[in-house]
Amino acid sequence: MVTDSIFGFPLKIWIHLAHWFAAMRHQWRLLHHLLRSRHRILNDSQVLPSHSLIPRCFIANSPFPLNPSFRQFSSEPVLAHSDSDHGLVADIFSKPTDSEDLKTLLDSNRVSITHDAVLAVLWKLESNVDGARRFFQWVSENHSARLSSKCYNSMLCVFGINCVVHEFWDLVNVMKKKGYGVSKGVKERVLECFEKGGMDADAAKLKGLFDNSNEKNCAIVCRIVRNNVWSDDVEKQIKDLNIGFTADFIKTILESLASEPAKALIFFRWLEESGIFKHDGRTYNAMTRVLGREDSIDRFWKLVGDMRSSGLEMEVETFVKVLGRFCKRRMVKDAVDLYEFAMAGANKPTVQCCAFLLRKVAADKELYMDLFSKVLKVFTGSGNALTDSIADAVLKSLTSVGRTTEWNKVLKEMEDFGFVASGNLQSKIVFRLSAAGNMEQVHEFVNRIEASGSNPDHKTWESLIEGHCVAGNLDKAFESFREMIDKEGVASVSYIFYVLMNSYCQMNRAVDASKILCRLVNEKQLKPWHSTYKLLVTKLLVQGGFPDALNILSLMRSHGFPPFTDPFIEHLSKSGSGENAIMFLKAMSSKRFPSTSVFLHMLEAFFKHGRHEEAQNFLSKCPRYIRNHADVLNLLCSMNSKDTASFGMLAA
Repeated sequence: MVTDSIFGFPLKIWIHLAHWFAAMRHQWRLLHHLLRSRHRILNDSQVLPSHSLIPRCFIANSPFPLNPSFRQFSSEPVLAHSDSDHGLVADIFSKPTDSEDLKTLLDSNRVSITHDAVLAVLWKLESNVDGARRFFQWVSENHSARLSSKCYNSMLCVFGINCVVHEFWDLVNVMKKKGYGVSKGVKERVLECFEKGGMDADAAKLKGLFDNSNEKNCAIVCRIVRNNVWSDDVEKQIKDLNIGFTADFIKTILESLASEPAKALIFFRWLEESGIFKHDGRTYNAMTRVLGREDSIDRFWKLVGDMRSSGLEMEVETFVKVLGRFCKRRMVKDAVDLYEFAMAGANKPTVQCCAFLLRKVAADKELYMDLFSKVLKVFTGSGNALTDSIADAVLKSLTSVGRTTEWNKVLKEMEDFGFVASGNLQSKIVFRLSAAGNMEQVHEFVNRIEASGSNPDHKTWESLIEGHCVAGNLDKAFESFREMIDKEGVASVSYIFYVLMNSYCQMNRAVDASKILCRLVNEKQLKPWHSTYKLLVTKLLVQGGFPDALNILSLMRSHGFPPFTDPFIEHLSKSGSGENAIMFLKAMSSKRFPSTSVFLHMLEAFFKHGRHEEAQNFLSKCPRYIRNHADVLNLLCSMNSKDTASFGMLAA
């Protein structure tokens, strides 16, 4: 009996299973044959564990590939062995990843870099500029030895075909310095993209770059010099190029060899010794810029000596570049010597260069006065004069490194070379010193001004006093003020006196301020500003100096200023007594009492703050004509009946 199922399963399934087992039987026979015909298993270190019995060729042809997670059992790095591995790394760099996550991903996949792998990954990331940039930067930082001219060209191609123009040309410049040229293949692909994108200027620039034989020759010479120990063979290789060496061409080569100054110098010397080229100012200056660094300093000084002996001059560009490098690396002595060398030549540095160098000497880890003096001597010896701007720049540099106490030492040294500070700079100096609390420095500076036969001007005195006030040295400020008026009089001290009084008030010393004012008004006939009087009255009332405030009020009146009543009335109505109010009214007027309106205003203020008892006390001490005044009586009538009765008795 024919059935279409066996054990409940359709016959069709059993037929498929039979075919599968037959195929597997064939595969195992093939495996048996391979094991018998070969004495060892293929190298299994890349993917399989060492104990695996399954040949790689079987896995490669199997319809059931090995699970990729088995990669973790490998004892070797995985990159650069297969296209899938390259794809894995390309995927890792294709997305933005922070450095920690990136390291984890690379470590977990045991990524290793080879030259071919770099090229393969860059090819896979060709349309992903960000990913390619991240990968190239990572390789540059961690495996720079794997990067060749071909690798740089691959990255250049990525920038070019994606029209990332700025980075394209930046990388071209980097390649020039390394002695690498742009390959023909990259040029053709990028040129096509530039032309299609309407980037005519960049296309023309690329054509000119490629067509320029000097560019290619420069790259070849640099590669020969950089990659070999100097020998007869190296010299022969360069000679066999049959290049016509010019100053500009040699300058380009030396700039490209800047990272290897020793080899650049050997090449430079060989050119002249072999009779190939007679060096001129341009090539000497190019070589000088290459050697102007800490690890080549002896060669540098030998070269600049030879240059001067040959009658050649150091260019301003060379001086500025090397000076900046020396100062950045704290080679201050060499920087000063370089300045002296340049000032002895025809191309003298500018005044700004002198100021720059003096600032660097002043801010060095230690202030070497011999170097500072040397710069001053060289500068003034060439007919230059030291100015306020130079001195100010030096003082700022000293301050930036906490050397305010060295100001006088430096200023005195500058004065020995003819410097005379203007009144404006003097005022700045005394303010900064006094504001910093450097009393000894202030006295030394002022004494030196006076010893020179001149006296501090008005602005200098004001700045000195203001500086003391800023530092909170009020007694010193008052002492300086007394000295100022002794020498200049009181005619034009109103401003600085206001500053002094305000500083006392800010330090809760309004009572002391009032005593100073009264003494100076009586002894020196000082006439303060109206605003100074008003300031003192207000602060005295706040700081418990009511009697002193009354004295100030009397002085205001004597100087013809209108009475300043509002602060008094406000203060008395809140916390003063009726007797105090009467004292105030007597002090504010040259007559026995002021006008009725002031009495009325005082009374209203007492009522406003609910101080009826003090209002009654005040009214009891007022003259009868005030108590019986109609406006006063009207005010009393407006109060409640109880208060009215008591106030009515007073009025009667």
